Amino acid sequence: MKSNKKKLLLPVIVIAVIAAIFGVVLFVLSQDDTLDMADVYSTIRSVAPYFIPAIILAAALYGGSFITAKKWGRKENRLYNWESVLAIVLSVVVTVNIVCFGPMSTVISLAMPDVKGNSEEVLNASAQLAEEITNQGTVLLKNESSILPLANKKLNVFGWASTNPCYGGTGSGNIDPEACATLIKGLENAGFELNKELESFYTTYRADRPEVSMWTQDWTLPEPTADTYSDTMMSAAKEFSDTALIVITRVGGEGADLPIDMSKVTYEGNSGDFAAGDHYLQLSKTEKEMVELVTGQFSNVVVLYNGAAAMELDWVNDYESIKGVIWSASPAQEGFNSFGNILAGNINPSGRTVDTFVTDLTATPTWNNFGEFAYTNADGYHFVNYVEGIYVGYRFYETFYLNNEAAYEEAVVYPFGYGLSYTTFEQTMGDLSIGEDGNVSFDVTVTNTGSVAGKEVVQAYYTAPYTEGGIEKSHVELLDFAKTKELQAGESETITFTFNQEDMASYDTYNEGCYVLEEGTYEIKIMKNSHEQIAAKQLNIADRIVYDESNMRSTDKVSSDTKFEQFTNGGVTYLSRANNFENYAAATSVPSSYEMRAEDMEGLSNTATYEIEVNAEDEMPVTGAKNGMELFELRGKDYDDAAWETLLDQLTVQEMVSLVATGGYQTIALDSIGKLATLDADGPAGFSSFFNAAISGTPFSGAVMIAATWNPDLAYERGAAMGEEALGIGVSGWYAPAMNIHRSAFAGRNFEYYSEDPVLSAKMAAGETKGAQEKGLYVYIKHFALNDQETKRCDMLCTWSNEQAIRQIYLKPFEEAVKTGGATAVMSSFNYIGNEWAGGCSTLLNDVLRGEWGFRGMVLTDYFGGYGYMDADKAIRNGNDIMLSPMGDGDALVTDSTSATAVQAMRTAAKNICYTVVNSNVYEDYTGGLRLMGWQKVAIGIDVVLLAVLLAAQAAVIMQYRKKED
Repeated sequence: MKSNKKKLLLPVIVIAVIAAIFGVVLFVLSQDDTLDMADVYSTIRSVAPYFIPAIILAAALYGGSFITAKKWGRKENRLYNWESVLAIVLSVVVTVNIVCFGPMSTVISLAMPDVKGNSEEVLNASAQLAEEITNQGTVLLKNESSILPLANKKLNVFGWASTNPCYGGTGSGNIDPEACATLIKGLENAGFELNKELESFYTTYRADRPEVSMWTQDWTLPEPTADTYSDTMMSAAKEFSDTALIVITRVGGEGADLPIDMSKVTYEGNSGDFAAGDHYLQLSKTEKEMVELVTGQFSNVVVLYNGAAAMELDWVNDYESIKGVIWSASPAQEGFNSFGNILAGNINPSGRTVDTFVTDLTATPTWNNFGEFAYTNADGYHFVNYVEGIYVGYRFYETFYLNNEAAYEEAVVYPFGYGLSYTTFEQTMGDLSIGEDGNVSFDVTVTNTGSVAGKEVVQAYYTAPYTEGGIEKSHVELLDFAKTKELQAGESETITFTFNQEDMASYDTYNEGCYVLEEGTYEIKIMKNSHEQIAAKQLNIADRIVYDESNMRSTDKVSSDTKFEQFTNGGVTYLSRANNFENYAAATSVPSSYEMRAEDMEGLSNTATYEIEVNAEDEMPVTGAKNGMELFELRGKDYDDAAWETLLDQLTVQEMVSLVATGGYQTIALDSIGKLATLDADGPAGFSSFFNAAISGTPFSGAVMIAATWNPDLAYERGAAMGEEALGIGVSGWYAPAMNIHRSAFAGRNFEYYSEDPVLSAKMAAGETKGAQEKGLYVYIKHFALNDQETKRCDMLCTWSNEQAIRQIYLKPFEEAVKTGGATAVMSSFNYIGNEWAGGCSTLLNDVLRGEWGFRGMVLTDYFGGYGYMDADKAIRNGNDIMLSPMGDGDALVTDSTSATAVQAMRTAAKNICYTVVNSNVYEDYTGGLRLMGWQKVAIGIDVVLLAVLLAAQAAVIMQYRKKED
């Protein structure tokens, strides 16, 4: 019996060891709340069968031991048992190798990447650039009595947020506060002496900021009540300094939009802070009482608004003692050093607003059509109506309040493009020069007429002729912009603007079905901002120009005729300028119907209803050929080079299935064509990884602050800096830049997007894209497209808009990032565009992106969680090449891998992926041959050691057997 018990231990130990391996892996993965555990469980299930042979072998050897025990002597049985142990150990080692180098190799590669790290030179250059961005992106909004820069270097800092400010946003663009200069430190670095009693008061009150993340949102605004400021503390503060700084902060991030009704969210702040219907972007009752306390006792007050969203700031004009206001949207690593230096006068602010700051956000045309709306006749589907059409942000205010200055001043606190300086500038506009090719040029001479050095932003707008009831047009639209160098007092600089008249064309959805430049007089203006004109020149267009297929725009590869309207309009009433916005109330009201129209339900599909289409005429392409080519040979080759077909013939079907399915933070290696694996990283505000902390980079400001610099050169430099850092951490792809539109101030990810304006967004996006791409870092421009809110983004969110708004507002930044920036990768969005999932919309991904714009490269889904509608078969058939799935299994796998239609689609996807990868930094100076990752080298080393140990053990067993035999 005792012998049998010992025998029973063998298979039990084997099973226990295998179970322990899975248990440890599962526990480690479960601690990472960024991973979808359904994917983890699916992966565990997929690799578990690999261990079945080891278990069967253990059981068979165990059963065999009973048979041998009866037939063999003790010596032979001992040999059998030891050989069984060695055989089982060997089988487990082999199985672990198969799993690690097979189905788990991609996950291990993500968790254990080859990271060299960046040199001090690279990191210092990035840090300097990060500070320069915040130097130029911090916006001076108010400066009465020239209170700024502060002459008094002793400062009382009020507001709990002063000790716990916002550095950026949450989610994929998260920034670690530990890597950033604090607000207090930034002020002290600039030479300010601070009231430490106040600082201690706030840190004692609460040390940590409530969590607002993808999974948890606590919207509490910690703030001590006014009655907790003792008379002694306030008397000491007034004795310390007559100057006070008030800090107001608002946070936001991925996964949730900012609350439009604070009574419906988690809020554990002071009682009465918000009443039902109050929103997050207004002062809380406690904040207002604190402001009243401070403004009532200090004659010189400056307000710092720290947050990416365009908060209601009309209250700063209600208090006579508030003489200065500064906006620091996304300070990141160095921004509060910049703020301190601006306050002290060491830096002259030159930032400009990227959104319109309004008095009442509930009166915006988007207010009633932003958030959660569920269909009653389409189970699980949600919708959002872009009712404002092209009248987004300043386009609405400058048009709606045209010739009504008093109402405009009441509605708008700070216009788009607004910002002050410590000096004054004069801008002189030259005459227009018109060429036969449609190019128009003019000069603007900028002179610093003040007494200190500074930079000026030159903003060029245009006003197009409008016909009542005709094509919708904003009264003014940004045309171009530039920033001067730092001009010394009295110094001048001349900037030349050149644009093509087609840039002023409007999309005529319902008549010509393409862009049209109407005849008439166009005013070309230079302006301080979207509202204040400096000078204007007239440009006369004698004849109407239609940009159809016989006369395409100069930048288009295929005619931009109407392609979206049929499935994106949704029967929505869109805001029109006609009859002085006669339809405003009807267009911008709460949706009158929560039923999807019958015509919109046609073609609507999700994973339960999508039917795979197979074209019987498609021919099965060659697979698995032995042509002897390697991918590196095609670096720099044209996308249409015939050599691609020779290479693609070598791919096996299984390789293509794995390639398109496994696109989470990577592209996998392919043996048949010598394709190297690449690592992709998250982090619009600086490299980061959910898998390995070593993949990290400089915490830059978010896109909103980059845009606030109004300096495209800085955007380019930032992209180039990311490209340099990518080389040090072994990253080839970057999930950025993000370029959706600030349709609403409440969009949670506005910190990650540039602006409400498509032209400002487009130039910044093109700059960042070009800078990174030129360094070999392919960027996934995202989120393509109309992903302008977080609410219900993964719940079959149908986004309805008209073709003119889609093209002129929401696609413009992506278009420039492709045409000018040279983007070779795109991340599609979670939402539906009309009734088609963006990741499976051929009109968007093939007809417009690849057709009209000439894009060449790969399209990746956003995180492939399935969500009941994301479908890999649908994706590859409609221009989406690769699924953002770290595990590369489950729903991310194509279910049809046998039809010619499917194989052709995967072949095209594989080509797109390979085209992007081979032209990236991973192939720089690569000329073929085996390239192992660090963990693979370590694993092989361990295998060699284990093999030596097993061989030594085998020799010892045999020697022991022979010794006893003798």
